Amino acid sequence: MRKYLICVLMTTLLLASCGQGRGNEGEELALTIRGEYLAMDGCAARAAVTADYGQRVYRYEMAVAVSGGETLLTLSAPETVAGLTARMSGEENLLEFDGISVETGPLDEDGLTPVSAVPALLEAARSGYITACALEEDGAVLRVDCGDPAGSPGTGAETALWFDAATHALTRGEISTDGFRVILCEFSEFTGN
Repeated sequence: MRKYLICVLMTTLLLASCGQGRGNEGEELALTIRGEYLAMDGCAARAAVTADYGQRVYRYEMAVAVSGGETLLTLSAPETVAGLTARMSGEENLLEFDGISVETGPLDEDGLTPVSAVPALLEAARSGYITACALEEDGAVLRVDCGDPAGSPGTGAETALWFDAATHALTRGEISTDGFRVILCEFSEFTGN
């Protein structure tokens, strides 16, 4: 019942906020994808994550496995951290390597890190407040923008998501803070269940 209520609420919000691009076609696709992501119990993908701290830029590659309330990320690049895993469940985030685990804390006031970016993007796909949606690349890709309903564009945290219009797979996600892109995730081999 709760998922149904959330879906109805998000449908109402989506219809009120979408309207760019191909109009109803993009809105309907966004509604369909939102419903599919709400119903997903888990997913798997490969992700290339770029974290931009202003003075420094880091790039990571990882395998992503989400099952129920747990997210498992296994780093494969750069080589110096290959094999390191991050396990996230609710409020608990652990980095594990060779049987040893260490709790990690937030790096900024919102707690966004390269490790928490993938779960944040998936949460935006399920329940983020949609500020705009549009079909791009001749209808092959759906872009969905999420942000604070009371905020102004370019301020606060904003998320942009790109989905393959045919398969509904998440292909890319960006998280921006005050108009500056801090996280870019490019997904491949995305499957949901």
